Amino acid sequence: MRDKHLYQQILGIDDPWQVFDVELNPAEQEVRVYIQQKSARHLACPQCHKVCSCYDHRRKEWRHLDTCQFKTILVAEIPRVKCSEHGVRQISVPWAEPGSGFTALFEGLVIDWLKEANIKAVAELMGLGWSAVDGIMQRAVKRGLARRDDTVLFKHIGVDEVSFQKRHEYITVVSDLEHNRVLYLADDRKTTSLDGFYKSITDKQKAAVASVSMDMWPAFINATRKHVPDADKKIAFDRFHVAKMFNDCVDQVRRAENKTLLADGDHCMARSRYNWLRHLGDVSRKHWPDFKALRAVAIKTARAWAIKEYASTLWNYISRTWAEKGWKKLLGWMSRSRLTAMVKLARTIRKHLWGIINAIVLSASNGKSESMNSRIQKLKSRSNGFRNRERFRNAIYFHLGALDLYPESNQAALTRATHTTS
Repeated sequence: MRDKHLYQQILGIDDPWQVFDVELNPAEQEVRVYIQQKSARHLACPQCHKVCSCYDHRRKEWRHLDTCQFKTILVAEIPRVKCSEHGVRQISVPWAEPGSGFTALFEGLVIDWLKEANIKAVAELMGLGWSAVDGIMQRAVKRGLARRDDTVLFKHIGVDEVSFQKRHEYITVVSDLEHNRVLYLADDRKTTSLDGFYKSITDKQKAAVASVSMDMWPAFINATRKHVPDADKKIAFDRFHVAKMFNDCVDQVRRAENKTLLADGDHCMARSRYNWLRHLGDVSRKHWPDFKALRAVAIKTARAWAIKEYASTLWNYISRTWAEKGWKKLLGWMSRSRLTAMVKLARTIRKHLWGIINAIVLSASNGKSESMNSRIQKLKSRSNGFRNRERFRNAIYFHLGALDLYPESNQAALTRATHTTS
């Protein structure tokens, strides 16, 4: 009797369920706890909750938290009811979610471990198969997305893409920049990829958006213009992407000039790539004389570097008018620079100047999206890559979606167990 009463309490099982037997198998290092329902009256359909008659019973087993070093299995004959509307259905049990072969407390423990390690490591730790642990993750993400409040407003969102595999395969990532969480994932980086996100939110949520930070990818621009009111005043081209464009341009000029100097036998620009990518304030006193001498020789690259440095000072304006004046002055310099790469970049910047000015005036940055991208890449590395897009998306939602992942009965079971043992 004492072992039955013990498991009744530590499992937090209440009426109409009771523990009627406990079986210990030392050879298999297993404890089997048998649970039964006291009465088959007042059974309800799990979908419509209408009282129905008992149709039959089905034996089910659930893996529970270990008892010391012994694996613990809950066993019960679960009634099935016959509903006039939904047919024959198995009733719900308080210790596990429908369709799961694990108790809520066990799934909660696996979810805790999945936050710290990859699926393979957790499977080995818990003595489970890889597919079983992956199934727990999938159910956690599914319930977390179902619990999300679809009416929550978000002011600042970021749109970016992350590589899924080589060969230019991407997944579009939409993030809530205020709460640093992933809102939406879609295959590819097409207009239709982002369309899916905008179609999933209400008109009120679209109107509440104050800024959409992104790079200059046309598909993202077109999708946002199609769905967000006054999109041309809210689309903000991220500072970090613009800075990368300037760095790439400087590097193109450097390579071209270095090639010319090497042809004349001059190796002064050898291994100088990262010197030109530094900001002026990052050049130490020790390296300043060498860099100054390098600038005197590499005239074209020095000119491109100076343009890049000036561009980095144009992000602190408050007034739209003064911001436009500053950038147009820069564009004039770039167009007259006689540097092919810089002239080409000037045309790109001029075409997208409106979005850069929006980013300055709105103080919008996609830095958190870039940080999210880095965390996704680390997640992919920790899992040794993904072959399946669906599993990749699940992993991102699981770790970065700020979802309520735990089974509904998990916390209730903990509360009941604490209450009955106190």
